[in-house]
Amino acid sequence: MKKQSIAEIKELLNEDNLTTENWEVLLQDERKGVQTLIQSYQRKKEREKLLINQFTAMQHYEKKAYTNGAEKIAGVDEVGRGPLAGPVVAAAVILPEDFRLIGLNDSKKLKEDVREAYSIYIKEHAVSYHISFIDNQTIDAINIYQATKKAMYEALEGLDPSPDHVLVDAVHLPGLHCSQEAIIKGDASSISIAAASVLAKVARDQFMKELNKEYPGYDFDKNMGYGTKAHLEGLNQFGVTPYHRTSFAPIKTLVK
Repeated sequence: MKKQSIAEIKELLNEDNLTTENWEVLLQDERKGVQTLIQSYQRKKEREKLLINQFTAMQHYEKKAYTNGAEKIAGVDEVGRGPLAGPVVAAAVILPEDFRLIGLNDSKKLKEDVREAYSIYIKEHAVSYHISFIDNQTIDAINIYQATKKAMYEALEGLDPSPDHVLVDAVHLPGLHCSQEAIIKGDASSISIAAASVLAKVARDQFMKELNKEYPGYDFDKNMGYGTKAHLEGLNQFGVTPYHRTSFAPIKTLVK
C-alpha cells in the first residue's frame, strides 16, 4: 500500500475494511497523526468487542429457554414506579431468535438519543410488542406495586402471538398461561427484558414531555415526574395537577 494522506487513512479506518497488509503498513507509519488514528481505532475496536461480549452474555436466559423448547420468549419490564406524577408504564416484547442489537442494555444506562433509536429498531424487528399505561388514579386506588403488575399483565396480554415463556424483571406474575422466570436486574441481564425497558422508558418519557406542554410549571419534560427541586417548586407555586399521585408523599399532604 502506497503512503496515503492522513485524511485517506482516516477514511480507510472509518470504513473498517483493512487487510492484514494494510494494517502492517499503517503500524510502521511513524507520522504522529497516523499513530493517533491507530490508537483511536484500537480503542473503538476494544469498545465494540466489550459490547459484543456483553450482548452475548445477555442472551443467556433466552438461549436457555430455547434449549428447553420455548419458541416465543417475551421480556417484560416497567418504568415509572417512583415519580410523583404520571403513569406507570410496562412493555412486553418478543424478539426473533436471531435478533441482534449490539449496545442494548438497561434503558437507564443508555443516552436519550440512543434509547429512542433503539426503540425504533426494536419495534421494527420484534415479532410482537405491546406497551401498557396505568394512570395515576389507578395507582392511587390499588397502590403502585399492584399497578405495576397490572401494567405488566396488560402488556403481555397485548402480545400477538402469545409467548410460551416469559422473562420478567424481578417480579413474579402469578396466573400466566406459560412458564416464567423472574430475574433480578433483568434489564441488564436479558436482551428481551432490556428491549422491553427501552420501549417502556421511551413511551413514558414521550408522555411526560407532552404533559409538560399542558402543565409547563413542573419541569416534567426533564424530571419525568420525579420529585426534583424544580418539580417541588412547581407544586408549591401551582398546586397539584390531575396527573399527580395523591397517595404519594408529599402530594397527599397537599390535597388534604
